[in-house]
Amino acid sequence: MAATGSARPDGDMSWQEVGELGLRYGRIPLALLLVEAFYWFLTMPSDTLAPIQVTEAWIWNGLTNLIYGEGTAVLSHHNGWLTRIDLLHPSFPGAYDSVGLYVSDECAGVHEMIFLSTLVMMTDGVPQREKWKAILVMCGIVYVLNILRLVVFYPIALTSCLDTPDVQSCLTPMWQFHEAVYTWGFLVVLVSMWLVWFLRFGGPARTLAAAKEDPSPWRFQRRRLWESKHKALLGAALLLFVLAMANISTNQEAIDARDTLALCESSSQLSSDCGDAELRWDDAIGYAWSLSALGLVVGIGTMVVVERPLEDGTWPRHDVNTVVEPEAPMKKSHHGKKSGSWKRRSEEE
Repeated sequence: MAATGSARPDGDMSWQEVGELGLRYGRIPLALLLVEAFYWFLTMPSDTLAPIQVTEAWIWNGLTNLIYGEGTAVLSHHNGWLTRIDLLHPSFPGAYDSVGLYVSDECAGVHEMIFLSTLVMMTDGVPQREKWKAILVMCGIVYVLNILRLVVFYPIALTSCLDTPDVQSCLTPMWQFHEAVYTWGFLVVLVSMWLVWFLRFGGPARTLAAAKEDPSPWRFQRRRLWESKHKALLGAALLLFVLAMANISTNQEAIDARDTLALCESSSQLSSDCGDAELRWDDAIGYAWSLSALGLVVGIGTMVVVERPLEDGTWPRHDVNTVVEPEAPMKKSHHGKKSGSWKRRSEEE
């Protein structure tokens, strides 16, 4: 057995160092939980990320027709947005030989991009510029992978429905693929991408070095210096809260939906109008939560700053009472040469 205190072989880590790494990276799950909560509030209403959804639906439709033949997919509207895709083939079930799908806000891939970006930004020992470059590259890869996931729906459904045409169950393999990708497929891909990038930049060695040099890499402090842009951001946050409240209290469509829903509940009615009213009211509540979440993030991000230690290891000091006074003008010496009439000076004295 080696004596206590002997040098360890290169590359080995002590349990103390493992514990330091664990504590340092313990904040990553907390950050991911906060990001998940924010994303949940952001996407409560349907089609929150409509511009991205429309873009992906257009690319999905174009690639499907390009790869599998013209007329295999048709692009149409869903909830007022051009996000619906109908896959067409005579073997598909239903009277129209089609499979109706649409790109929801969950299918846009933004969730995965935010998750991966958080992992990268919370990684220590890597220059900030390299982090941003990695985020741009990884988010681009996620976007492409998400498009490929949508494009392969057609051959999966077609292969199964050719064996059992015009049967609803022939679409089961397509739904199973979709479920598997969202249950664990994307998670494995995202974590693997981050792990490869993490090891590429030194991995635990650089993180441990950063932990030894700076055991407390950052802390949150309230903002003491307010500039015009900070006040403008705070005003924007308050405006988002006002819009959130107005979306429920002054939006006539939301008010009508609420009244209709109350009438349906009081009379125990079950109709399409009641269902539509419930969807409209849920969307109004969802938009209010989304705007409130954005306002909360903007407000906190404006009022709170992240501080790092100085080179000597001490934290910056903020003394708002310290005012740099302008240099006082030099007083005239009593022994300096006087000018003017001697007689006039004597009379004035």
